[in-house]
Amino acid sequence: LGRHGEGKIWTQAEVNERMLADARAGKTVARLKGGDPAAFGRLAEEIAALEDAGVEYEIIPGVTAAMAAASYAGIPLTDRDTASCVTLVTGQESDAKDGAPLDYAALAATPGTLVFYMGVTTAPEWTERLIAHGKSPDTPAVIVRRCTLPNQQILTCPLADVAGQIEREKIRPPAVIIVGNAAGKVD
Repeated sequence: LGRHGEGKIWTQAEVNERMLADARAGKTVARLKGGDPAAFGRLAEEIAALEDAGVEYEIIPGVTAAMAAASYAGIPLTDRDTASCVTLVTGQESDAKDGAPLDYAALAATPGTLVFYMGVTTAPEWTERLIAHGKSPDTPAVIVRRCTLPNQQILTCPLADVAGQIEREKIRPPAVIIVGNAAGKVD
């Protein structure tokens, strides 16, 4: 089961329905994620659907996409001189979210690397907000699409050009965007 691929993009409700239908039919269902299911993998929603239906499940952790993409592409997420922390950020905040929206001033001031998940279609908004809140438009950025696959793409550009790069190259998910001075250490 998957949200992205050759056909239409599945909604989370469709994924849940398919998992439950196959489980009820006596099949063993593996919901394989492109990373760790606990990091932007909709784990809570899928667990809730399974528990509500009384379906037993097992969670097998994976490697977080930010770590995999950076390592496979040869990009340090941390660096002794330029990045003392890593922040994983959603590029798609839920309108129904409880609590405050992302604090772009805090993100812009973060003394480390920002990794945006699901940020391809919203890149014009989040890059503009980071820059408006003080992040240098020249901050190095790397777009990693289809990590570890034969058609993996690695695109480098300054933060101010992330949205333009995505548009010019017609980048579609799955991709993560790594922003910060440590990202500038890639050749």
